[in-house]
Amino acid sequence: MSQDRPGVHLATSTGYLLKEAASTLRAAMDDVLRPLDMTVTHYACLELLAQRPGLSNSDLARGTFVTRQSMNVLLQALERDGQVQRAAEARFGKALPTTLTPRGEERLRQASAAVRAVELRMLSGLTPTEQADVTRLLRLMVHALAGGPRDT
Repeated sequence: MSQDRPGVHLATSTGYLLKEAASTLRAAMDDVLRPLDMTVTHYACLELLAQRPGLSNSDLARGTFVTRQSMNVLLQALERDGQVQRAAEARFGKALPTTLTPRGEERLRQASAAVRAVELRMLSGLTPTEQADVTRLLRLMVHALAGGPRDT
């Protein structure tokens, strides 16, 4: 790209590099989850439910970056497979809280180990200080784009 022409230089664009890292991470996660017959969204759903039991379909959709309709289809499949259970009726409003079953917890254990290995490989060239810096800087970028407070 000409130095005179304004624009994004892909080799140094933070946004482009973040997208490249995210795409590469997603592909690596897909590779380790595929033998477990699991997708990244499936794994993320189980992980969210383990950390925040009782989330609604809408909460899970937001947390896994999919539509409510896509999450509903996934939850129905996970419920049929015995990995999650949903309340028969809502405590408040229409949202049916969802929780992991023992089968879901076991599937999550397998997937978490595989995904953690990918994350460790991704961070393997960084010192502990650099790893902490990456986390801190990514949080700052998210807050800046979301318009939130700058907490470090």
